[in-house]
Amino acid sequence: MIGLDIGGANLKASDGEGTSVSQPFAMWQCTDDLGAALRALLVTFGPADGVAVTMTGELADCFATKVEGVERILAAVTEATSGPVHVWQTAGEFVTPEIAIEFSVLTAAANWHALATWAGRMAPQGTALLIDIGSTTSDIIPLSEGMPIPTGRTDLERLLSGELVYTGVRRTPVCAVADSVPLGDERCPLAAELFATMDDVALVLKEVTPDEGCMETADGRPATRLAALARLARMLCCDLTELNESQLVACATFLRQRQIETLSTTVTRVVSRLPESPSSILLCGEGEFLARRVVASLPVMSGRELISLSDCLGPMHSQAACAYALARLGRERIN
Repeated sequence: MIGLDIGGANLKASDGEGTSVSQPFAMWQCTDDLGAALRALLVTFGPADGVAVTMTGELADCFATKVEGVERILAAVTEATSGPVHVWQTAGEFVTPEIAIEFSVLTAAANWHALATWAGRMAPQGTALLIDIGSTTSDIIPLSEGMPIPTGRTDLERLLSGELVYTGVRRTPVCAVADSVPLGDERCPLAAELFATMDDVALVLKEVTPDEGCMETADGRPATRLAALARLARMLCCDLTELNESQLVACATFLRQRQIETLSTTVTRVVSRLPESPSSILLCGEGEFLARRVVASLPVMSGRELISLSDCLGPMHSQAACAYALARLGRERIN
């Protein structure tokens, strides 16, 4: 069983065993290419008994409605595979594509629920919290006795409850994190423009490894530290002849701290609704390093058991954790 997590910016697949794959896919630009991209992705795994699917890509603005997005994404999945297609819903079960389309409100953005349903077995007793920080968003999911107990289930409900936070470690625009940064003894407003993202902050702070082959950046130039410094300088309407490295590192440090504060405030809000303080905290996603810092910033979380999916499964599977969880759930539940 191959798990597929189809996002608006990334495609993720996993066999739930030895292989998980994550690759960029700009849904809003390449909708008609989704079937071909999925076929190429599935070739990585060879023959399978079927695919287990979840999605967030239905929110991409190439679709007039989420219903249209669900329909077209599932049509592409069906086109890409000759085997049966099983779709996860927030009701906690797999359904056929036909039922998934009929009840699209349960199908849209259900990947977090699949992950929480599977990962909850790592904290089977009492209250726990799952923090999944990805490239674009962060999920803060409360668990009880190993099962998700969310306040919200749709994107809107989850935004209102704080269980979905639209901030991540790669694609989030810097100007969405703060509207100004310290510059010497003053505060400099930031340009409200997509000149740099939080991936540039991570590169400047040496939190991630540079990748000269990656052009998934704000300006289409490589994901290197030098290019990231230039992108960050542009947020202050400058270039590298006007700002030095130490000034830009200070800006990046401030932006990272603001992001941590935003997430810490939201985690505190989610935890405040729980019947008891969580005894375990599960961490996953490519932003797991950030999740650790968020937890460390909260005295109320001191002494809690931290369970890292990256440590348990490896970074490859943690980054594609929703797809991995789907593959495992599919193997257990689909005859």
